[in-house]
Amino acid sequence: MIKKIILCASLLPILSLAHVIDNKVSYSVEKITKKRDHNSQEKIPKTVIIKTKKFKIKIDRQPNGNYLYQSWGANTKITSKPSMIVSDGEVVPDGSGGNYYFEFNNNGTLYQVWRNYLTNSSKKAPYTLVVIGENGETLVRQDAQVVKN
Repeated sequence: MIKKIILCASLLPILSLAHVIDNKVSYSVEKITKKRDHNSQEKIPKTVIIKTKKFKIKIDRQPNGNYLYQSWGANTKITSKPSMIVSDGEVVPDGSGGNYYFEFNNNGTLYQVWRNYLTNSSKKAPYTLVVIGENGETLVRQDAQVVKN
């Protein structure tokens, strides 16, 4: 009986230490993940203005954390009234390389503005506008250049 008590007493500190070490590893992994997520969020600008062949698009981060999409004709000044405004957009990460896209839903039509950090070509535009209809068909796909970032 005394041998069992001594054995339990000697194992208790070892098991407690294993639990503490396990918690430290879990905490450090969580901390690194949160730090990486925070850094990727810093790369997303508060405002970006891009231009495709047919459109000028301005995307702004709102105080509530959502994004606002405004568009004009390509030859229209952005100081004029936008031809379309869509609110409550969100940023969707795409992979682990820093790519992402803004997504806006306007009565079933999806407007996506893709940020292309990683690409196979140096000639690839930094942004791409993709408009997807209610039936899932791609209506518009146009490369875009940054007017203001």
